[in-house]
Amino acid sequence: MALRLHRRAVSAAASLALVLGACSDDDSSATDTSAGSTATSTAPTTAATGSTSAGETVTTPGGSATTDEQAFAASLAEPGSSEGGVTYDPDAAPDGAELAVTVTQDKSSATFLLEVTGMQPDRGYAVHAHVNPCGDTGDAAGPHFQNEVDPAATPDAPSVDPAYANPKNEVWLDIMTDADGAGTSEATAPFVFNDEAPASIIVHAEMMTATARGEAGSAGDRLACLDMPLS
Repeated sequence: MALRLHRRAVSAAASLALVLGACSDDDSSATDTSAGSTATSTAPTTAATGSTSAGETVTTPGGSATTDEQAFAASLAEPGSSEGGVTYDPDAAPDGAELAVTVTQDKSSATFLLEVTGMQPDRGYAVHAHVNPCGDTGDAAGPHFQNEVDPAATPDAPSVDPAYANPKNEVWLDIMTDADGAGTSEATAPFVFNDEAPASIIVHAEMMTATARGEAGSAGDRLACLDMPLS
């Protein structure tokens, strides 16, 4: 299935209303506070759906600041047979599973909302933003996106220094699915994207991202990829 995306600019006031409304929806969220993370993971009762709505701009009287929202969604398929979503391990990330990510930026931060359906039930997946688009192999996505790049990292030796490989300098969206294989995860990065931005979301085999020195950011094999062409 082709990648579906939309972009919308919404007012700060409207965004606040949405956030306040969402706070009372589910008290069962598990929050990961390790290494200063703001990520939350919840297994929802409804399936995630990719939006195909046209972009729209909403402003409040007086021209208040707006936020920028972009959304991307695709069904997973094996390499060469899908645009936007790829599975490299159909047993762990089944054909037809849906991945969707919404990215909302304001002047100082970027919030990522990941929604999945059709994945393996009752299973954790480590998930990160990567620098390159999806390709025929998981390695095509390159290393994790870092706001401040680890100077010691190389293409053959990705960053494992927790000073750089951490959820304040990268985008971590570790997720836990429910009995139906659906789940959501949200993380807010304390930076925005200008000339450099991540281009994909990679789903890894490990249930959680490692944080210890020498293995920080490690998460196992690359199971699936969703293109995220931020602009």
